[in-house]
Amino acid sequence: MASMGREIKLTAFYVAKHLDIRGIKSHLNARPVADTSAELFYRFPDEKYQYYFNYGIIVFAGYSEKDMEEAVTTVAAYQRFPVSRPLRDELDLRYDPGTGTRFEFHELILGTLNDEVYRIAMLNLAQSLALDQYLSTAENLLAEIKGVTNQLERSGKLSSRRRNMMRFLGRALNTQNSIVQNIYIFDAPELVWENELLDHLHRGLIKHFDLRMRFSEVEYMMKMIEANLSVFTGIVNQRESNLLEIIIILLILVEVLDFFINKFS
Repeated sequence: MASMGREIKLTAFYVAKHLDIRGIKSHLNARPVADTSAELFYRFPDEKYQYYFNYGIIVFAGYSEKDMEEAVTTVAAYQRFPVSRPLRDELDLRYDPGTGTRFEFHELILGTLNDEVYRIAMLNLAQSLALDQYLSTAENLLAEIKGVTNQLERSGKLSSRRRNMMRFLGRALNTQNSIVQNIYIFDAPELVWENELLDHLHRGLIKHFDLRMRFSEVEYMMKMIEANLSVFTGIVNQRESNLLEIIIILLILVEVLDFFINKFS
């Protein structure tokens, strides 16, 4: 149990597109407090915690900067498609026994602090950082689409080939799938179902991080991307259809010319 007035910093890092949860579990010489195919939650001595998520995020509680850096490096072999510049987010906790849960501008004040409270706080911090990443990805996709639409406005045609357009569509769909699979702010974790304190904390953190609004923003941007890609693929398909018609006409002309040449030669 933490002492009165103790301050704890939670720090989350987006280090890769995917973490090999099974590999990390076998690598770390410790028994997780909780684990699934998508998450690993550890408690270590001196009230230190590590939380691993398969969508590429690691969250720490009670660690120094050096210790966090070493911990991330330790599991580098299990980071699939690591990012060159990891994203980061933080949440300050203050344990004040006997008080209720309060959300201040810069910190979360807690009257109860245990493994489950840590887990819910670290989970929501990870969700917040994941939304930052998806928002950044969506903004980059929209910037690429703007470049294509500007080109379409200037020249009246697309220079992108079908293969490039399909690759772009694939990236957009993968982003959408990742959001659906990994962001579950509308489905409370099983941990809070029968615990009023954890449920209150979970709902409060969703509001504190503004997760619903940010999720809606990402969702709206992805719908814009999908609508634009639908138009682009239609144009590309029409262009290829027209090209095919021209080729067929040329082949017919060649056949006709060959017929007359053979007939009158």
